[in-house]
Amino acid sequence: MGTISEKIFSRANGKEVKANEFIIANVDYAMAHDGTSILAVKSFREMGIQKVWNPRRIVIPFDHLTPANTEKTAFLQKDIRTWIKEQEIENFYDIGNGICHQVLPENGFAMPGKLVVGADSHSCTYGAFGAFGTGVGATDMSEIFASGKLWFKVPETIKITVDGRLGNRVSAKDLTLNVIGKISAAGATYRAVEFYGSTISDLSMSGRMTLCNMAIEMGAKAGIVPPDEKTFEYLRGRAVEEYEPVYADGDAKYVESYYIDVNDLEPQVARPHEVDNVCEVSEVAGTNVDQVFIGTCTNGRLEDLESAAEVLKGRQVVVRTIVIPASRSIMIEAIKNGTAETLLEAGVTFATPGCGPCLGGHMGVIGEGEVCISTANRNFKGRMGAGGFIYLASPATAAASALTGEITDPRDS
Repeated sequence: MGTISEKIFSRANGKEVKANEFIIANVDYAMAHDGTSILAVKSFREMGIQKVWNPRRIVIPFDHLTPANTEKTAFLQKDIRTWIKEQEIENFYDIGNGICHQVLPENGFAMPGKLVVGADSHSCTYGAFGAFGTGVGATDMSEIFASGKLWFKVPETIKITVDGRLGNRVSAKDLTLNVIGKISAAGATYRAVEFYGSTISDLSMSGRMTLCNMAIEMGAKAGIVPPDEKTFEYLRGRAVEEYEPVYADGDAKYVESYYIDVNDLEPQVARPHEVDNVCEVSEVAGTNVDQVFIGTCTNGRLEDLESAAEVLKGRQVVVRTIVIPASRSIMIEAIKNGTAETLLEAGVTFATPGCGPCLGGHMGVIGEGEVCISTANRNFKGRMGAGGFIYLASPATAAASALTGEITDPRDS
């Protein structure tokens, strides 16, 4: 009678557990990036612990403020690099390797049945691979660094079934925004979400990562797609260890169930300043845009860049347009297959793989009163610069808007 979450936590706890139980779980892999490792290491040192529980199961990518944007940032990153060497942590990915939520899957750390915990809220991305991926605070991460364990409340689970075929230039991002708009920003608070249906099966691994990445935007502790042959193919030659896929039982208990038909789904946009303030692109078409941002852990993968390139090919952007691949390997592939050339010829600006302006760090922060249409996952007030306005959309919609200087339906481009 178990959901995927209940089964993963049962393995991690060593005995069968059910939703709403409080447990101590063994973590398979732990991640902290340059922004959160600083506080995690500070707490770790204050605990007086000399050595981490397992240096091979800790992953630290530098992605949030990379390359360093200030002297203070550079000093803090230098300190973490020193700690990483002292602890003999093997899985360190320095600047330019990419965003943590792309780097971990690319390097085989996100696997079916595993409990993968990151000191970042969008660690739910790993659920695309059938893992229970979730985010925790930096001080919680210090406890994992020390013991490899952490307490959890086993979440109840919502089941979402999606059927139908996504239309021309309608993508996983549009589906994701539509789901969040229906459920609301708090509709899945401290629950896991399992995704089923023909549409989910048809999604690429990149599309599934987009879907699970934004589970936190409806309050979910995790978003999970049951693993299938696409999952296994992606992990073939990548997975760092053996894994055992986990599936929900036929009589698994769900607290809520939703059914969505996407056959008539139109491109979606989330208006400022809430992610669940979702509408069809036609409702905001014509809104002035000062900047376009294509990238992030939500939509910085190769198929996202290719989607933008398809819209922009042979044409010129009329507003500043920033493209940041989610990882170095994605950038290399985009260069090899001509996607990067198409984008650059269209007038976009490429930046170092990483988070960039998504969190208001650098490489594209907007000014007061400016409007940015972004492929990121959050549009909170002040997120990308105090006084700015962020509209969330797919890469195709963002690219179409770059051609006109206003929010534009990509199907018209």
